[in-house]
Amino acid sequence: MSSSLPDIPEDPHQWLEDVGGERQLAWVRQQNDVALGELEARPHYPALHERLKTIFNSHERIPFVRQHGQFLYNFWRDAQHVRGIWRRTTLDQYRLPEPDWETVLDLDKLAADENENWVWSGVSSLYPQGERFLLSLSRGGGDAVVVREWDMPSRSFVADGFNLPEAKTDIAWIDAGTLFVATDFGPGSMTTSGYARIVKEWRRGMPLSAARTVYEALPEDLGVGAWRDFTPGHEFQFVTRQIGFYSSELFLRDGDRLTKVGKPDDASAYTVRDKLIVELRSAWTVAGQEYPQGALLATDFRRFMAGERRFDVLFMPTPETSLDGVAATRSALLLNVLDNVKNRLVELRHADGGWQRRDVDAPAFGTLDVAPLDAIASDDYFLTVTDFLTPTTMYLARAGSDERTPLKSLPGFFDASPYEVRQFQAPSKDGTLVPYFVVQRKDSKPDGTNPAVLYGYGGFEVSLKPFYSGVTGEAWLQHGGVYVLANIRGGGEFGPRWHQAALKEHRQRAFDDFIAVAQDLIQRRITSPRHLGIMGGSNGGLLVGAALTQRPDLFNAVVCQVPLLDMRRYSRLLAGASWMGEYGDPDDPAQWQYISEYSPYHNVFPDKHYPRVLFTTSTRDDRVHPGHARKMVAKMREQGHDVLYWENTEGGHAGAANNDQQAKMWALTYAFLLEQLR
Repeated sequence: MSSSLPDIPEDPHQWLEDVGGERQLAWVRQQNDVALGELEARPHYPALHERLKTIFNSHERIPFVRQHGQFLYNFWRDAQHVRGIWRRTTLDQYRLPEPDWETVLDLDKLAADENENWVWSGVSSLYPQGERFLLSLSRGGGDAVVVREWDMPSRSFVADGFNLPEAKTDIAWIDAGTLFVATDFGPGSMTTSGYARIVKEWRRGMPLSAARTVYEALPEDLGVGAWRDFTPGHEFQFVTRQIGFYSSELFLRDGDRLTKVGKPDDASAYTVRDKLIVELRSAWTVAGQEYPQGALLATDFRRFMAGERRFDVLFMPTPETSLDGVAATRSALLLNVLDNVKNRLVELRHADGGWQRRDVDAPAFGTLDVAPLDAIASDDYFLTVTDFLTPTTMYLARAGSDERTPLKSLPGFFDASPYEVRQFQAPSKDGTLVPYFVVQRKDSKPDGTNPAVLYGYGGFEVSLKPFYSGVTGEAWLQHGGVYVLANIRGGGEFGPRWHQAALKEHRQRAFDDFIAVAQDLIQRRITSPRHLGIMGGSNGGLLVGAALTQRPDLFNAVVCQVPLLDMRRYSRLLAGASWMGEYGDPDDPAQWQYISEYSPYHNVFPDKHYPRVLFTTSTRDDRVHPGHARKMVAKMREQGHDVLYWENTEGGHAGAANNDQQAKMWALTYAFLLEQLR
């Protein structure tokens, strides 16, 4: 197919795609020296850096926990524990202002003892005792991890246990002696997206090479996974074939037999006790009944597998509402509904052959997050409440009741009293109204002189919701800045329709929406092009890259973080092939035609004037290739444009591997914005 593509000039900067090459890293060091030399000398930088380090390392942060067995576990970083400690406590202790924590594993000590650059990547425990764990550790913060089995009673790694070398691995417990494992089994075992395509059953004491194959996906699929539901009486085993980002097949495993679960390919499906729950991305007509896009359905799982197709509708979207999440407790389902980009909770119980519904009396001013303690055995859940100006608070709640016990709260990292939050709508190019939030001083004058930063994402059905950030408050609002959050198409704020409106050939709509918000801010005189900056990361880096190249006249500063920029080669770099469901296939001439019209790397020209750009990325990002940012900087520099580049040598796709690196990254970012936009 690629032979039919129009001639594309040879890319003179492609050599920068060699991530760890000596010449390439020398280039990176040279760029870093220039950026750090300038930004660290800015008058705001030293105080910002110190203050942000204090915030990131604050002991008053909420120690978010997850229950394993009888204990609550937390991973914690601070100034004394740079890489972090894994620790635990009891629920009774956690209720106290200063819980008594027991340190289980000191990652700084482990890294020093093993001379490894370990970054914590999470754990999985064997239910219900929670005494055996699978620990995932990353070198430098990438997605690829080393997996090691941990025995809690002895506080040690299991020497001859379930241990796996570095790879992009999916792993899950079946029982104490058996795992599902999808990993790099050698040549031909990974998909073109760089994920495992074979899932096996691995028994204790058996070499990995002897593990029994459960399922093989195709090389062009995204990947595979498998898991077991531990609910007594409903201990189903499932295998999933992830065809693309938004399409999958689900199989019920019974012994050696796999039976396909008859869901639409683009729907998500899972079991909660005896029920099959289906989340629809597209309308579905089945058994003579049509169910709309964005609906949530439930049915008896065993009857469904026997052929019955009768569903209860648990959630029906409206133009203003979408489903933002589903959480299960022992006896209830909690639906997190997004209503004009603000959360509210609905509780559902199945009784007497039907579903009983009640609205949970939860704060309705911002973002709610629900995390069950033990979805199988308990009705307790953590409810986290936040918005732009209210420090995040965590409550202990229980299904069936509106009573809540406050457990933990962030301190007010900045004085929020002078500020207000307003929500506006901007008409996009095609007339669609795009909502956005503005956080600014109450006494701000609409005279166009306010420095403002506009943040967006607009992809992968990710919703941007109100959040509390000491960094944003201290580094931006306190310096007179206006913070703007845009809810553009491509995101999930209004369900699958909002996302799908900006897929593939319609990608330009996301960029049009973002540009429309910028124009609306200028029209309202909240700010002006001289004082307006934009910021985004990953897919949001592509967004601000497109805005930069399409409407450079609207902005005076751009912060482009861990971005996609070369859309001609994105599908050949790291995990890029997995995103073709979002952007399209650049090797197909018809699809390259519309991709080429917005690909930032192909739409930057020497005769245009661009606002100043700060590009940031990470050498250890093994999801979005750092070559995107490297090549864009090299090209823009060659064309005579004024750009800065900082590449952190570790940190993965998050851009930073610990609190100190986070503080540095954000201090550099806001020092740049304050200088450019004031």
